[in-house]
Amino acid sequence: MQKRSVMIAGHASSVTLEEAFWDELKQIAADRGQSVNQLVTEIDSGRFGPQAPGSLSSAIRVFVLGWVKEGAPPSPP
Repeated sequence: MQKRSVMIAGHASSVTLEEAFWDELKQIAADRGQSVNQLVTEIDSGRFGPQAPGSLSSAIRVFVLGWVKEGAPPSPP
């Protein structure tokens, strides 16, 4: 597990993910022409609701899994 700092809408936060998820997240951000912080901000903004994962780490994992399984969904959940 790797704990890293990210900026979410201008606020510092820390997220703990397995290295494989960090690697995929970086690649997805690059493929979308975004920084990791921009992508994490998008994922964070979509994680509140009845079907959304509660923690940011979980939301990132679900997003990465969806991206890998579906072949690049257009936007975070």
